[in-house]
Amino acid sequence: MLKDITLGQYFPGDTPVHRLDPRTKLILTVVYIAALFTVGSWGGYALVAAALASVAAIAHIRPRALLKGLKPLVFIILFTAVLNLFFTGGDDVLFQWKAVHITYTGLKRAVSMVLRIMLLVSGTFLLTYTTSPLAITDGLERLLSPLKKLHVPVYELSLMMCIALRFIPTLVEETDRIMSAQKARGADLETGTLPERAKALLPLLIPLFISAFRRADELALAMECRCYNGGEGRTRMKELRMAGRDIIAFCLGGLLVAGILILRRLGI
Repeated sequence: MLKDITLGQYFPGDTPVHRLDPRTKLILTVVYIAALFTVGSWGGYALVAAALASVAAIAHIRPRALLKGLKPLVFIILFTAVLNLFFTGGDDVLFQWKAVHITYTGLKRAVSMVLRIMLLVSGTFLLTYTTSPLAITDGLERLLSPLKKLHVPVYELSLMMCIALRFIPTLVEETDRIMSAQKARGADLETGTLPERAKALLPLLIPLFISAFRRADELALAMECRCYNGGEGRTRMKELRMAGRDIIAFCLGGLLVAGILILRRLGI
């Protein structure tokens, strides 16, 4: 299960999606999320899914990679579906047994919420798949640069996000290694009651925290040895510049939003 966590992973490539400016991808991701929450019809979900599949195909990202990232969220997706399915009222009852009842409204809302979560997670994962953590940091810093006038530590916030994304795969790999080592020593992490399983995680959490703090200390020491002093006065090896493909991407994003609004208005 831990190996299925793909958040923070970057798949290098030379596709039109990879070559987009990171600011463009960040803005379009926000637009995509906002548009997804305005979808009110099945046609809208189909349009969003088609747009996501098209971007993934252009970026040469296999559907298996997107679906793999959803595996750790299966419990949350199923829990959300059950809550909406059995606890949504309505007069259009499809099934009833004692206190349990399923309505058409509840079924529709459950399917809608599942699709929304899956499309939301897949869309955000697609951003990290096609954009390196360093590019995301540069793009985020440039987008938030007006906040520097309000004395907001924009560079430090962007750097923390970059480091967090960079070390997510590392910590996942470390957790899997510690779990394998504990199981080889006879630790039982998968059976027993909930308190027993929580207690069994202590031999896993303590080494993981020690390893995380050690890595943080080594990173801080390496930055100090290289005379790192923050973002003031620093230059970039590659300056971010918008190109024609970014304008085309914004136009396509606008068409997606317009299509969703039209389908919502028509109720399709």
